[in-house]
Amino acid sequence: MAVVIEVSREKFEELVAEALDTIPPELTRVMDNVVVVVVDDPPEPGLLGLYTGVPLTERGDWYAGVLPDRIEIYRHPICAMCASESEVVEEVRITVVHEIAHHFGIDDDRLHELGW
Repeated sequence: MAVVIEVSREKFEELVAEALDTIPPELTRVMDNVVVVVVDDPPEPGLLGLYTGVPLTERGDWYAGVLPDRIEIYRHPICAMCASESEVVEEVRITVVHEIAHHFGIDDDRLHELGW
């Protein structure tokens, strides 16, 4: 039987914050109108994170007065797939970077080409 790593919501939120701190400042400076939140369970199975919004590459003069883009990082599935807390730390980092890439307009195919 697989061992499920239990990471409290507070600790998981800290891990997400630490992952965000690893993003280079030249990238975080251009991130705009986006919020990153921890959610326990995804809207559908198999998701570790989800970006919802209008990528920076698709914003034009019409882009004003809109709600922030939303990046959700899903605690339960990440914890369920990891065998140790150090694996949780790494998976959180990978998932945060992946979803931020979507904010910059990089799609899944390109991320896979880049090794993500």
